[in-house]
Amino acid sequence: MSGVRAVARFGDALASGADLVSAAERAATEAVRSLDGPADLVFFSVCGPDTEEVVLAGERVMGMVPGAVSIGCTSSGVIGGGRGVEGQGAVSVWAARLPEVTMTPFRLDVVPEGDHLAVIGMHEPSPEDRAALLLADPYRFPAQSFVERSTDALGGLPIVGGLADGMGGERSVRLFFEGEVIDAGAIGLLLGGSGVVGTMVSQGCRPIGPAMAITGAEGNLITDLAGVPAYERLESLVNALPEEEQELAAAGGLHIGIAMDEYADRHERGDFLIRSVAGADPEDGSITIGDMVEVGQTVRFQVRDRDTADTDLLERLDVFGEDSGGRISGALLFSCNGRGASMFDSADHDVRAVRRALGIDAVTGFFAAGEVGPVAGRNHVHSYTACLLAFGD
Repeated sequence: MSGVRAVARFGDALASGADLVSAAERAATEAVRSLDGPADLVFFSVCGPDTEEVVLAGERVMGMVPGAVSIGCTSSGVIGGGRGVEGQGAVSVWAARLPEVTMTPFRLDVVPEGDHLAVIGMHEPSPEDRAALLLADPYRFPAQSFVERSTDALGGLPIVGGLADGMGGERSVRLFFEGEVIDAGAIGLLLGGSGVVGTMVSQGCRPIGPAMAITGAEGNLITDLAGVPAYERLESLVNALPEEEQELAAAGGLHIGIAMDEYADRHERGDFLIRSVAGADPEDGSITIGDMVEVGQTVRFQVRDRDTADTDLLERLDVFGEDSGGRISGALLFSCNGRGASMFDSADHDVRAVRRALGIDAVTGFFAAGEVGPVAGRNHVHSYTACLLAFGD
């Protein structure tokens, strides 16, 4: 009795080495090898110290899959093949057969319009579109403002992706799109059809202290919380923490959560959009955070550490897997470049957690300079998160 060949819709690979073009060839070959036909979509990321060689590697990947939609970017670290590689030459490639998915490529540019800048190139989503994939140059594209406005502009369509980076900083960032190399703006795909399963965001924080109403604010400055100077509230809260958590807060692990539902009876972990506490001024009693806030909003201080981030990711993956009904077969992963080995002692942590929790192999992405994903139905740019875009049958 002859054996039956398993049908594979997704494949991924990661290759490293001093010769990036050779690594690109090996990764692309391995990623498409297991597919049951030509790839429809190829996603990839390239990391390396020499920008010229990084570009050549990206061009090589695109040249090897002429019939597929190809999209990728540079990064400071790549994810694929069940592992992560940071700060050294490597290429990750993800290939997919997606007969039940529609793909509408778009390229975004910024142009002057009166006294402000306007983003052009976005397509209006169709009723069948389920999500959008976005890769952006954070140095030459207003990713924060575009993403914050996208929920309303795109009819609630969730966006997942990441901000590109490079080992050489601003000048080394490149986007790869449909055979072209782009050095500014943003690129992406509108994705529709039943093969798009959904999105997930793990912010990796846990709340400390009570939820409080903002009673004084200006821009990203909070002056009063629950009728008391914000610095005074923060100081008393930190002083009441166990010594270990005080040290965590002092070392940069302190954040603030902005409640996404003001009318909820309780505000617990997962109910907040997490933002950094960027500064605190004991003289005027204010604290500065990484987002704009208004009087009347509810906030709650948060801490983030390795254990909390690990627990949050695993819990969210379990729920995501259950909600998907076991349909997930492949995924794209965008992890903050502040996670990886600097948070977990291993660059492999997030990709291994995703593969294990969802029971899949083809998980590829990169360590981003900012991650894009929806929280409570609205798109945001995040930091220190892991964002996922999942596909399936």
